[in-house]
Amino acid sequence: MKNTVLKKVAFGTFAATLLATAALGLTAHTAQASDDYCNVPKSEWQSMDALKEKLTAEGWDVRKIKEDEGCYEVYAVKADGKKVEAYFNPATFELVKEDD
Repeated sequence: MKNTVLKKVAFGTFAATLLATAALGLTAHTAQASDDYCNVPKSEWQSMDALKEKLTAEGWDVRKIKEDEGCYEVYAVKADGKKVEAYFNPATFELVKEDD
């Protein structure tokens, strides 16, 4: 009986460790992806005003735009009323990351 319980506990610990390791790997990959998307020479950047105009046309109420690690970081309220913190490639205005 003890042997069976011990095996279940060991398997559960292994599964939890494996899951935690996978989650960390995905988080690191996501962070790296945003770095790659915003790695653009300043000479290719469009203006913050142009980004604000684009987002306003899409129904966003833009509260603040600032530069953050090579991306444009935008604080806004989307057309559906949700507050959002979003990161955009400054050259293409491609959405890189969005947090609610």
